[in-house]
Amino acid sequence: MGILKIEDLFDLSHTMAAELLRPLTYPHEALPKIADFVRALGKSLPSALYERVSEDVYIAKSAKVAKSALIEGPTVIGEEAEIRHCAYIRGAVLIGAGALVGNSCEIKNAILFDLVQVPHYNYVGDSILGYRAHMGAGSIASNVRSDKKNLVLRAEGEEIQTSLRKIGTFLGDNAEIGCNAVLFPGSSVGRNAIVYPLTRVRGTVPADSICKDTGVFVPRMAL
Repeated sequence: MGILKIEDLFDLSHTMAAELLRPLTYPHEALPKIADFVRALGKSLPSALYERVSEDVYIAKSAKVAKSALIEGPTVIGEEAEIRHCAYIRGAVLIGAGALVGNSCEIKNAILFDLVQVPHYNYVGDSILGYRAHMGAGSIASNVRSDKKNLVLRAEGEEIQTSLRKIGTFLGDNAEIGCNAVLFPGSSVGRNAIVYPLTRVRGTVPADSICKDTGVFVPRMAL
């Protein structure tokens, strides 16, 4: 499978970021644009539904946010979302309707589609998580190479020189990441795919598959 495109991963009807993502081809192309998009989006939201709580931070009045959470702008938190104890949301973040960011999680320069769950001790940096994607406890979206060089995306002979030093993970709709899995910089997990706990993911996990170990995939049978 080649490098996954936005159309391969996401149903854009489940995010307020559709206007940002629709003109683009690959999800990494959106990363440098998130901050400006979220800043403009916040200013356009109806005051009947959203409250501006600080500089460029807009939170839906129906959202539940723990007092211990630290939220820096630009950030938009959608309706019925839940931000739990000691979550750290540090700018350029769009959290969709009904999404969950759990205790001690850190979210940075990211888009979480509606009903995403990032519930326990997760780091999500420079990433896009599709509709109903779920990250198990302790799973990490790593976003920087050890040598700090720009990321090159590769899959089945394709290569994209991104000119970006930080790229995290792109999870397709309904992707399921097991506990303590590590998603390497620039990795993509296709729609409805499952990644087993403790697995290291590099490159692309095909849609509708189970990643049982690094580079080991089997079809996901219909439930």
